Amino acid sequence: MTLLHVTRLSARGADRVAADIQTLVIAGWTGRDEAAVRHHIEELQAIGVPPPSSVPVFYRVAAANLTQAARVEMLGPHGSGEAEPVVVSLADGLWLGLGSDHTDRVAEAQGIALSKQLCAKPVAATLWRLEEVEAHWDALELTATITEGGAEVVYQRGTLAAMRHPRDLLARRPGGPDLPPGTAMFCGTLGAIGGIRPAARFAMRLHDPVLGRTIEHAYEVVELPVVA
Repeated sequence: MTLLHVTRLSARGADRVAADIQTLVIAGWTGRDEAAVRHHIEELQAIGVPPPSSVPVFYRVAAANLTQAARVEMLGPHGSGEAEPVVVSLADGLWLGLGSDHTDRVAEAQGIALSKQLCAKPVAATLWRLEEVEAHWDALELTATITEGGAEVVYQRGTLAAMRHPRDLLARRPGGPDLPPGTAMFCGTLGAIGGIRPAARFAMRLHDPVLGRTIEHAYEVVELPVVA
């Protein structure tokens, strides 16, 4: 269980609530374009990660991994982030947020579920009501940058048209289309520009050009020494 403090923005206004998240699901290989999905699978295979058992696939991760901290600790130098839209189910319905599926890439070669469990999952502190954006889901813009060589470079960029609609994912999810309150589901990511690689800082942005609003979050990665 993780308690997140979030600002919810909707047509009714804004409020600040504590969201008690008890279940965390990471959906993988969620692209609509089969060629793009193969590209992302090949990206991971290039660093030794086996292909998924199904497409899409749904991993369970401990909800305690969720964090809103500006700094996360990572054992060794092999972790990297992935910006993703996140559907959050609360008592009054579904909301959309932003998160990073930070993953240990060395552990990922041994087991994807293991690698996801080993890392914190940073999330932004803002949510939008899903029903207000799902009609123009394809127009939502996802961007991630990393600090590399002292400069900020674009790491991921594209629209959510590249991904399955969240209702499609929910329909395919084991357990049915109804996401129980207290559940957060990461909805997939875009390919990394220049290849998957670690960075000391990861920043992400979800922009809605239709309603003119943006969700942002950034975090630094603190590398812990690997001691034998």
